[in-house]
Amino acid sequence: MASRGIYVETHVRAPLDVVWARTQDPVQHVRWDVRFSRIVPEVPDDDGAARFTYERRVPLRTVRGDGISIGEQARPDGTRTSALRFATADRWSPIRSGRGYWRYVPDGAGVRFITGYDFAPGWGSLLDRVARPALGWATAWSFDRLRIWAERDEPPERWPLRSVLWFWRPERPRASRCLRAPRGGRRRDDHLLDAPTTLDALAAPHAERAP
Repeated sequence: MASRGIYVETHVRAPLDVVWARTQDPVQHVRWDVRFSRIVPEVPDDDGAARFTYERRVPLRTVRGDGISIGEQARPDGTRTSALRFATADRWSPIRSGRGYWRYVPDGAGVRFITGYDFAPGWGSLLDRVARPALGWATAWSFDRLRIWAERDEPPERWPLRSVLWFWRPERPRASRCLRAPRGGRRRDDHLLDAPTTLDALAAPHAERAP
């Protein structure tokens, strides 16, 4: 993996079950997360890990890959986690393979929704200097889009990606509302140090194992 992972955190003033449902259901996930156009679940593994395929449509091409994830809904500290590994063999993807997690931390006023992930670049180290910040921004913008949906019950489709240009709409999703590093930390830190232990136990996605 690269030496500079991605961290995003937002605070959602909504019940934990609402945030969990809208992030764990593949149909709901693609509604707010601009990084994906389609997620199709497959038959779960014997250990409960969920395999899936994903797509991201871009002009003139659809990038496809596959992943595997596993969630924890009953941790002793009251938090929940979801660990993930993903990969693609598509040479046009800025990501070759990666891993990360979501963490859900109830705090009495809502939920701190956190992600940390890292990936091996698909375009080489030079172009990764452009692709990585762009993916970090897309993650943060999507997290704020989710927050608006959970808090105000406004469908994510009300805020398409082009709404970033609607400067006269201060209520639009904005990546700048999210933390891009843990409190007291830095963007360049290894954000997988706080990953749940389930991440290490996940098998590799099919595309990552392909020759």
